[in-house]
Amino acid sequence: MKKFILGWILGWVAIFVGAFLYVRSGHAPVATNSGPLPMETFFAKTALHATVAPAAKLKSPLPVNSDNLFGGVMVYNHNCAFCHGEPHQNSKIAEGMFPRPPQLFTAHGMVTDDPVGITFWKVKNGIRLSGMPAFQSKLSQEQMWQVSLLLSHANQLPAAVGAALK
Repeated sequence: MKKFILGWILGWVAIFVGAFLYVRSGHAPVATNSGPLPMETFFAKTALHATVAPAAKLKSPLPVNSDNLFGGVMVYNHNCAFCHGEPHQNSKIAEGMFPRPPQLFTAHGMVTDDPVGITFWKVKNGIRLSGMPAFQSKLSQEQMWQVSLLLSHANQLPAAVGAALK
């Protein structure tokens, strides 16, 4: 049993020493045009999904109406479009970011299948090591819900709201 425990401990030490040497060697991809580290995407997505899962139960205190959607457009145009793009136009700055921010008005990047509470959580708290800032100190609760409603309904916006997006 002692040999098993010693082997287990030495195995973990070898993993950590190997990881340290890999990072310290200068070969780890740290530039934004590099790919992710081994297992980085898996761990980041797993942690994010586990953390935001309870937010799926959050319901918007605001109704989905023109006033709130237009409010969401104002928030999006001033705070989000720079990285997340505009309808029919991807963000140029996003091409130089890692990870690349989703282009929220493209079929692949829309969050319309996410519960609005998850989008609200991401707007409010940001996402660590992704470039997504937390807006809880910059936007009001109403503004964060408005932009979350806008993004949750991005595939079915009234024409006037869609036209108001930059």
